[in-house]
Amino acid sequence: MRRADTKMSRSWRREADLPRLVVKELIDLDVLLAADRLAGLPALTFLDSAMRHAHLGRYSFIAADPFGSFRVDRQGTFWNEERYEGEPLSFLRSLLERYRQEAEPELPPFTGGAAGFIAYEFAHHLERLPPTTDNGQPDLLLHFYDVVLAFDHHRGRAWLISSGWPEDDGDRRLLRAEARASWFLDRLAKGQTAQAVKPIKLEWAPAVDRSTVEASIGRVIEYVLAGDIFQANLSHHFEARLPETPRRWLDVYLNLRRANPATFGAWLDYGDLKIASCSPERFIRLEGDAVETRPIKGTARRSVDPLEDDQLVAALTGSEKERAENVMIVDLLRNDLSRVCLPHSVQVPSLCAVESYAGLHHLVSTVTGRLRPGLDALDLLAASFPGGSITGAPKLRAMEVIAELEKRPRGIYCGCIGYIGFDGRMDTNVAIRTLTLANGVASFDVGGGITVLSDPAREYEETMVKAARLFAAFSEQIEPRL
Repeated sequence: MRRADTKMSRSWRREADLPRLVVKELIDLDVLLAADRLAGLPALTFLDSAMRHAHLGRYSFIAADPFGSFRVDRQGTFWNEERYEGEPLSFLRSLLERYRQEAEPELPPFTGGAAGFIAYEFAHHLERLPPTTDNGQPDLLLHFYDVVLAFDHHRGRAWLISSGWPEDDGDRRLLRAEARASWFLDRLAKGQTAQAVKPIKLEWAPAVDRSTVEASIGRVIEYVLAGDIFQANLSHHFEARLPETPRRWLDVYLNLRRANPATFGAWLDYGDLKIASCSPERFIRLEGDAVETRPIKGTARRSVDPLEDDQLVAALTGSEKERAENVMIVDLLRNDLSRVCLPHSVQVPSLCAVESYAGLHHLVSTVTGRLRPGLDALDLLAASFPGGSITGAPKLRAMEVIAELEKRPRGIYCGCIGYIGFDGRMDTNVAIRTLTLANGVASFDVGGGITVLSDPAREYEETMVKAARLFAAFSEQIEPRL
């Protein structure tokens, strides 16, 4: 992108007390090149629709150099390293309200706000659950961004959006918005040309052996037969030592993206902690009062032979066990959404539809609702986190069983990654197919739903089918995409 490649620069005010956004349309700016040119800035967040789709994979967002950071960990709740005593989501709500913006329907749905991740263990701040060990990572980390690059892949357009926060005086805020926009444009214009992705080879080792995993699956089945639970999502863990510091850290995500493109990908470069995700699953989306969640339950491998691939789809859709898994979680999510949605508004427009990704077919359902007046994105999160598709039913008892059998914190795995806009909109993934990079080690988890119809050996094999794409991303040769 050349510095002159901005054909629109305008400011507008929806209400007298709301900020005027500086919006510049960017011409011929590739999303990966933009991410590369902003790499090295503090707290880079890249929310990437690597698998294009008119509805699910339409937008990508890049933000960096935040003006504030909100963190929750075992030591407490912090805003810009200042400790806050009180309930975390209440304080987060007050911060989001402080920087409120009007939604802009002409632009993509994230025009500034909080973005980052919520780890699985944040559930301990919402419910009474068995304690887990501290992995030294935040339970929640959201950065507050005043500048966002937004890409609409469906329309083939991109914008730089600058709000001028945290200035609270209107005129000074507009001056800051203009200055920040110019600074980012200079950074984008002066960066290096596109570089080839450098392969990264990793040797993965399981934390526990197959027999231990299968024994844990058998224990879940015993809980189901005893009437304790209907289903639990059990996972196991892999680690690999990073052989050296990559020439550029973004290559870790790009290797994963090449092998396993997904609609809800993400690359979070937060200094000592980095996260690469190629998730196909939406957790929660809020647009106005419209709520959507899209649980995945039911998985089959893919085949390069079209006839066999069709047969695998037919077997998946005809599987009593896989459909039962999905329907149970749909019922759980209907219950979660009903806690915060208008009566009779929760619907299931799609049940057990097949979606196909690199190496895998999934059964995906869609659950929608209308948020009750007076409630917001944080109320919705509190009612539904963590997602039912990666816990089980009933949720709290399933999480107790998970803690007993997994014996380790999940961290970002099965939490969520995404944004909560200053305008109240929200979109998040379920953090599956997700790598964590910390202390020279790459790690990930894979799991699956266990029901009374489960067979431990088959369940283990299904988790390894899911893991295969992550293994392939960091092998000497990338497997062909399907």
